[in-house]
This record gives sequence, structure tokens and C-alpha cells, in this order.
Amino acid sequence: MNTRPPFPWTRRIASLGLLAGIIALLAMLAGPLYRAGMIGLGAAFSSVFFGYWLGLLAALFGVVALLLALFAQPRRYLVRALIAIVLGVIAFVPPMLFKHKAGSVPAIHDITTDTANPPPFQTLLAERADAPNSAVYGGAEVAAKQHAAYPDIQPLQFDAPPATVFKAALDSAKSMGWVIAAQVPDEGRIEATATTFWFGFKDDVVIRLRPEAGGTRVDVRSESRVGGSDVGANAARIRAYSRKLREAVGAH
Repeated sequence: MNTRPPFPWTRRIASLGLLAGIIALLAMLAGPLYRAGMIGLGAAFSSVFFGYWLGLLAALFGVVALLLALFAQPRRYLVRALIAIVLGVIAFVPPMLFKHKAGSVPAIHDITTDTANPPPFQTLLAERADAPNSAVYGGAEVAAKQHAAYPDIQPLQFDAPPATVFKAALDSAKSMGWVIAAQVPDEGRIEATATTFWFGFKDDVVIRLRPEAGGTRVDVRSESRVGGSDVGANAARIRAYSRKLREAVGAH
């Protein structure tokens, strides 16, 4: 049986790719470590983007080792090369998508359906006291950026009375998995906090209900406590909540 030995560097390249992939995946644990309070935000982001480049390197090493191994009989180190590619892609793709998303949306972190008169935070002001991002709305500049990027974020109008809509609004907020901080039917106000999965970022939401045109107008505001850009998270949250609320009110 004819055999062709692997190129001398095949094993080393495959091993380097595998090692880089493992380290890159470990770097992704920066999110949970930040959430647990074990590292700061700057260190967490640095680790994630270190893993991003290391993941790319792991995938490239894996591809090179794979191509070299294909010329050998028996085809040794194929599995090692494939694992390096898979680990590298897992570590590289999520930060790449995050980076692309960040570049496609404005660097704002406060989204509201009413930019002229945003619903104010009241109960959650104490929780936000030490937050880097102020609870005071950013004004016309932020509003202009929001309208350009998210023109669909608009007030919600319902024919149902405020009492009916309030119950649906509260139930919808709970179904989102938010922690309810305040529910004041007489004021038409609900305040809640959403926590992101990987990093555990706290984003606060205030919902305001007012009677209007024989029905109810609902405004929603979602603001991040940290970060200059929310990478579209607050707009996505308001959209998801709006869908749930429309369904809930329609079911009554």
C-alpha cells in the first residue's frame, strides 16, 4: 500500500490551531466572569476581542493543517485540524457578528417611542444612581439618530380602556422575563429591569399608559445602564415587547 508521510509541520500546525481554539473559547468566558463581578468591563471586552483574533488564527491554522494532512496517507491529524477549525469558528463568528452589528447602528443606548416627551424613570432612579449612563434623556441629537435608525419605534394605540391595557402591559412585561420594579395603575406606570444573557448587562424599561382618543396610548422606553452603544438591543426589546402587548390586548 502506497503511503505518503505527512508534511513535517502538519502536526505542529494542527496542534497550534487546536491550542489557539481552546484558549479562544476560554476568552469567551469573559462575559460570565464580568457578570459574576470577577473582572471589569474593560477587561471583559479586551478578552472577547482577544478571543476573536485568536479564534481566527485557530481556524486558519486548522485549514492549513487540514490541507497538508489531505496529502498524506494515512491521513493523520485530520481530526485535530477539523477540531481547530470548529473551535476557531465558534470563537470568531459571534464577536465578528457583534462588531458588524455595532457598526450598522448608531452609538446610542436610550430608545423610546416618544422622543419629544420620554417616559421618565422614577422608582428605578435609585438603582441607576451609580450607573455610567444618566437617566436623563439625551435630547434632540439622540432623537434624530433614533428616528433615522429605527423609524418603526412608535407609540402604541389601543381602543381598549387604560385599565384593560395596563393589565395586559404588566403581563407582557412579566412574560419578557423582566424584574418588575414598579406597577402603579393610577399613574399608568410600569418600571422593570431586563438582564442580558451572557454579560448580565442591566437595561431598564419604563412603560407609560395614558388615555387618548377614547382609548389608550402606550409609550415604552428602554435604556442601558452601561455602554455608549446598545448595539440595537433596546430597539429590539421594544419591538418584542410591542408584539407581545398587541397580542395580549387583542386577546382580551
